[in-house]
Amino acid sequence: MPNNKERVCIIGGGPAGLSCAMYLEKKGYENYKIYEKLNKVGGKAWSPKLKVKHNGVEEEKSFETGAIMGAITYHAVSEMEEFGGYYHSGPDFKPGEPNMRREFRKTTGEIDHPFEPKVNFSFGKLFGLLKLKKQMKKLNQLMQTKYKGYDCYGHIGVAKGEYFGISKGVDGYCGATKEDSFPNYVKGTNPNLKDLALPFAEFCKINGVEEVQRIWIAPFTSFGYGFFDEIPAALVMKYLDVTTALEFVNMKLWTWKDGTQEIYESVNRKLKHPAILETEVVKVERPEGKVLVTTKGKNGKEVTEEFDKLIVTTPLDYFINYADATKEEKELFSKIIHERYIDYIATFEEGKSPNISGYLVENMVPERLGHAMVYYNRWQYLDRDCPATVYALANHTGTPDVDYDVVMKTMDEDMKKVGFPIKEKHFAQEVYYCPHVSSQDYQDGWYDKLEALQGTKNTYYAGEIISFGDMEDTCAASKDIVGRFF
Repeated sequence: MPNNKERVCIIGGGPAGLSCAMYLEKKGYENYKIYEKLNKVGGKAWSPKLKVKHNGVEEEKSFETGAIMGAITYHAVSEMEEFGGYYHSGPDFKPGEPNMRREFRKTTGEIDHPFEPKVNFSFGKLFGLLKLKKQMKKLNQLMQTKYKGYDCYGHIGVAKGEYFGISKGVDGYCGATKEDSFPNYVKGTNPNLKDLALPFAEFCKINGVEEVQRIWIAPFTSFGYGFFDEIPAALVMKYLDVTTALEFVNMKLWTWKDGTQEIYESVNRKLKHPAILETEVVKVERPEGKVLVTTKGKNGKEVTEEFDKLIVTTPLDYFINYADATKEEKELFSKIIHERYIDYIATFEEGKSPNISGYLVENMVPERLGHAMVYYNRWQYLDRDCPATVYALANHTGTPDVDYDVVMKTMDEDMKKVGFPIKEKHFAQEVYYCPHVSSQDYQDGWYDKLEALQGTKNTYYAGEIISFGDMEDTCAASKDIVGRFF
């Protein structure tokens, strides 16, 4: 039986850790602590503020270095908005709000119109778009029939041809009904789901829908989630389920005026026990029936405290370095891989800033590793005075990683080639991004083995790896863990 008097330690003050705390509070838990080693909450939902000047007026605006957008399928994020009292804008944006307009450019700088048949018309282009439309319709039907059950959070049972989890569905969208919409748990057997362990490119090929990768690549690979020849299809289709993908296509998206980080800052302010910042967990010991957590604060002093339960929301492959990890934990967590995602916020030479966000699709392939894939212009009204965030991937399975400095130089060169020469960088970072496992490890039941460990040694595992590395899936995974085990 759940005991809401138990002492609970949460490692990490990102979306996963704060949502765990929120859901614990909703269940009556008050005796919890959140430890965050950084001086801020929100994790990769980091929204630095910059002073910008436009028409002679200087003001401070938020920019994004990680999470950017949401959609109607962002159910758990909506619950955090409600808790914190901070809400999104969109999909209909008012003047002065950040919006999600975008363009496509070739690496030469020429504006491309890949999905507009009347622009640069050719019969080949028209035929290609008709083929794409037909395959999009086919994929939609396949996901509702052949792959029924794919659209729930998490990966429990998929490798065995089963599904179990909280539904991602929205009643009335893409065939979803009230019974299989959020926050209902859905459960069933479907042997076809095993196909989701295949790399996404292979999954598309066996289903005769290779063309849909043209749609999925921009909101997936450019956002740092890897390449389709290596990433399990489950990660792609559970993140960009048909409803969410169509919201991307139709630009029915959300943004947050003060940045995505403010979602978590607002939640943190409302929690009874806000995250304890600049405090790193340096040791975890789990003797019978206890959890001993040693932390080191910014003064360098180490303190050991006793808890009843532990929730780990930070990278599990790092957990084995400071915890008394079991043989099973070490074997399982050592299989986790992640993306090296690099970005920076820059201002450009006068009058040469992009005035709209843009995709460089030609760079979204392993052969162009380390090249700029997307640039994000957040404030339309700033026009050519607006700084932009530029992003690139630096790793791919079977290919040598690209050095950080090389990536930074290459991104600068790419932006200059497309007509946006960099003047100054304000923030730059390399991020531990999208933790996941290989297609083979997925097929071998990695997620079911992780599920079997939940609760062992009074420890529970949440965070990005449980479902997917975006805000929504991460927060929904916390809802699931707290709902089932506390």
